[in-house]
Amino acid sequence: MENSREIQTRIKSIQDTMKITNAMYMISSAKLKKARKSLEDTEPYFQMLQGTIARIVRHLPEMEHRYFEHSASGVHEEISKRDSKGLSCIEDYEDKQQKKKGFIVVSADKGLAGAYNHNVLKLTEECLKKGQDNLLFVVGELGREYFMQHKIPMYTEFRYTVQDPDLTRARDISDFVVSLFNEGKLDEIYMIYTYAENSMKVEARVQRLLPLQKDVLAASMLSGAYAEDIRMVPSAESVLENVVPDYVTGFIYGALVESFCSEQNSRMMAMEAATDNAEKILKELRMKFNRVRQGAITQEITEVIAGAKAQKKRRRKA
Repeated sequence: MENSREIQTRIKSIQDTMKITNAMYMISSAKLKKARKSLEDTEPYFQMLQGTIARIVRHLPEMEHRYFEHSASGVHEEISKRDSKGLSCIEDYEDKQQKKKGFIVVSADKGLAGAYNHNVLKLTEECLKKGQDNLLFVVGELGREYFMQHKIPMYTEFRYTVQDPDLTRARDISDFVVSLFNEGKLDEIYMIYTYAENSMKVEARVQRLLPLQKDVLAASMLSGAYAEDIRMVPSAESVLENVVPDYVTGFIYGALVESFCSEQNSRMMAMEAATDNAEKILKELRMKFNRVRQGAITQEITEVIAGAKAQKKRRRKA
């Protein structure tokens, strides 16, 4: 059984740990408020860009562009062109045309955030298993360390800290992956990040950035909205060439901020749970310390009484 000094040492250690967890909780809370504010300030602009793309799709539904997903009819036309070479079914076409996918993964630079990093990395591994020609783009120190330890090849590592997301970094990432898409090195680009549904729940998500899906954009427009006439100068294609990369930049920035907010939210919950557990342990240790101290006092009293009785017997014998 532990003595009182050992129990006091443990109590002091836990109290020091509680000071750290409380401080980390307060720091994460302040960072969360700041990140939310920056996202709210820039979100309307990128929502406007998405609305602009949706309006172009609504006015020109048949327009084909490399930034838009090819329709099923286009696939069948391509198959018919290749029938002479022995490709006679959709499965053969898909096998020969294996899509090259790129995944932008956002992890944290630090731990102590509950299951935040685990969920993102687990989802990434599941996505990578579904294809062969996948390229991995990693943001965050823990993600880089994890993929290096598991010998999962990374196409590039964005050496940015995720603790301070800004538009400059988001634009650098966007320019890099969009250039690969334009060069034909990627057929699809996905973003794997963490979204905070509310203050109590965060969820790892996979979102496709390119090519854009016309049906999703059309669904984002309000039903019955006024279909105004628009004129695109010099052409709709040139407008898309400028608007879509900015939209991708905005989505990446939003994902970086959402991931950062989710990380701080997860860390706050983890630190709060750690503080609550520490308080429970302290309560148990204090009770244990009181019992040990009471037992020591009782033992001392017993020894004093026994000594007094022994002295009394000696005097009687003398």
